[in-house]
Amino acid sequence: MSKNRITNEKEDPNIDQALRPTHWEDYVGQEKTKKNLSIIMAAAKKRGETMDHLLLCGQAGLGKTTLAYLIAKEFSGNLRTTSGPALERTGDMAAILTNLESGDILFIDEAHRINRMIEEVLYPAMESRKLHLMVGKGPSARSLSLDLPPFTLIAATTRENLLSNPLRSRFGATFRLDYYSPENIKTILGRSAKILGINVASEAVDILARAARATPRVANRLLKRARDYAEVHGQKGVDEGVAKKTLELLDIDEVGLEPQDRRLLEIIIQKFNGGPVGVGTLAAALNEERGAIEDIYEPYLMSLGFLQRTSAGRVVLAAAYDHLGLRRPGELL
Repeated sequence: MSKNRITNEKEDPNIDQALRPTHWEDYVGQEKTKKNLSIIMAAAKKRGETMDHLLLCGQAGLGKTTLAYLIAKEFSGNLRTTSGPALERTGDMAAILTNLESGDILFIDEAHRINRMIEEVLYPAMESRKLHLMVGKGPSARSLSLDLPPFTLIAATTRENLLSNPLRSRFGATFRLDYYSPENIKTILGRSAKILGINVASEAVDILARAARATPRVANRLLKRARDYAEVHGQKGVDEGVAKKTLELLDIDEVGLEPQDRRLLEIIIQKFNGGPVGVGTLAAALNEERGAIEDIYEPYLMSLGFLQRTSAGRVVLAAAYDHLGLRRPGELL
């Protein structure tokens, strides 16, 4: 996968933390999810209980981790974080669970990458707050059951379809985060600009918002790159010219397409006559992993109306031809 994508860019964690909303009123968008969460949280507080376990689904950068932080803050609980790939052995999961305190929030990112052995440990922990362990080996092995304190598991995933049914069914509620509206992205950019202490012209906000892939994380990173450009070139703020030049240097077009996005569309058009083409064949032609195509490129392209998944394969739609300035199959010169 391309290492130059704006979505995978490494950033100063202190800056990212500063831009992360710390109050519910600062969390822009996802109104339906926030409304449902407010009801669940209020009911749990009224009963004096911990919340049900929650599953958050959606593309990277849409605010799943931020929601976990806000929920933990709402209940004044500690947020313990880990990720699916970090849990290699059942002992890893057992160590985390036995160190939980009453009211803690356990956040597991990339939950679809939890292996099945770890899941077996999670099932009784989620259902009955029990941790079942095998002590010893062979004929002398025995089962040990430990009580766990009340806790809430919040799992986040970009690939809900890869979660096992037994694990998915144990969550009390599932929320799917959507791409953000242009107005929401503009609001987020305005808030971030104030935190970073930079002046951003309204025309620049429009340009950056349109290229932000409807994703707050990308919007903030584009803003930081525009700030860098302005500072290096002695500009007092980010104006329309700075925003356009920033996108040009990053090779990002006006709707947020990066080189690999455009290459994916062009390969389908030029090599496969616009499709349909299977994702395996497409992955080989792009020299990309299938998961990268399905997780990173396709969702946004489909949201723009540039690409369609069909039973026969991927098909490029008319809007993509127009955007790329390419002639559609059968279209006269």
